[in-house]
Amino acid sequence: MRREIFAGSAVAVLMLTTAACGSSDNYGGKAPAVQPVGDSKQVGSGYGDPYGSGSGAAPAGAADKSGPAGELKVSEIQGLGSGVTDSAGITLYRFDKDTPKPPKSNCEGDCAAAWPAVAANDASVSAGIDAALLGSVERSDGTKQLTLAGWPVYRYAKDVKAGDALGEGVGGTWHVLGPGGKPAGAGKGAAAGAEKEEKEEKPAAEAKGGELTAVQNPELGTLVEDAEGKTLYRFDKDSAWPMKIGCVDACTDTWKPAKPVDKNKVSGIAPELIGKVKRPDGTEQLTIDCWPVYSFTGDKEPGDTTGHNNKGLWFAITDKGKKAKVVG
Repeated sequence: MRREIFAGSAVAVLMLTTAACGSSDNYGGKAPAVQPVGDSKQVGSGYGDPYGSGSGAAPAGAADKSGPAGELKVSEIQGLGSGVTDSAGITLYRFDKDTPKPPKSNCEGDCAAAWPAVAANDASVSAGIDAALLGSVERSDGTKQLTLAGWPVYRYAKDVKAGDALGEGVGGTWHVLGPGGKPAGAGKGAAAGAEKEEKEEKPAAEAKGGELTAVQNPELGTLVEDAEGKTLYRFDKDSAWPMKIGCVDACTDTWKPAKPVDKNKVSGIAPELIGKVKRPDGTEQLTIDCWPVYSFTGDKEPGDTTGHNNKGLWFAITDKGKKAKVVG
């Protein structure tokens, strides 16, 4: 990761000339006037090192999760109802970016390190699962991956014991596998799966519920993602009042300032908390409760939170504009 370089005194300060940011009038024509000082690198986009460390290390536990499933079982998954597990009780998943007809896996490389593909050999079923739904698909490396109703089957590296389902809802695209191949439960996951199987082509922002969405992270609580599923962050060297931007120049190579959104196209976030600020280079940046927000180039997959608590300065932002809790 490149070192964060700050211009001048390490902070570019934005002075507000009227009412304090954080009130309900902090957006659009009602926003207090903001004047930038100094300059900054142009707002960019894209991903870099998937884990933000240069190591490319896979999540712990990924290596032992690609073996055969053995006998597939129907198990009760807390909050979802009936889901499919392997013979050891480990939860199995499907990926909305895959396709069942014809079967195809779109999870390769670093994605496959976090979501190990389940080997196709030695699979059988118990009561509640139709054996005719079992199949396989050849992956890009030539190995055979188990499919159920055409959907490639995965485990999640962060699930460590029987009954864990930490992968449910990650990025809005990963869901516990139901006995018939659809996402388990009747909530957001099932709806997403139904949309895909009915071949409804919807823009990404519409499918997620807007340009900005509040999502539930099993460890960190309610976080905010953009329309591409990127987790958004706030920076302790910024401030909401007085308005101050501390990430400029080379810092923005790693932490990309989020672009403003229409406050009427957000889901799960109070519209009055949505605002924008002009950066020192003249570009505009999204704010949540007056905090400038960023995406992290170290996040490879939708829903990744590898930037959280980075250097003790960067934190995933909640739907209230607060720092997400630090665990572990």
